[in-house]
Amino acid sequence: MIKVKTFGSQLKIFHVKEELQELDNTVNDFIEKNKIERVISVSDATTVNADIGTIGLIRVLAYE
Repeated sequence: MIKVKTFGSQLKIFHVKEELQELDNTVNDFIEKNKIERVISVSDATTVNADIGTIGLIRVLAYE
């Protein structure tokens, strides 16, 4: 059965690299803790504010 899990992260100016690494670690920990053997897809989408500035990231993981 295919399952989907979403993860979110705020992006702050000058801290994006660290925040992306933290998001990567969170997703990798989820995969490890749940003993996921088959990842089907990982995709990212950004969230923006009224000024069209990127303020966050949503990562979607599809797995079996």
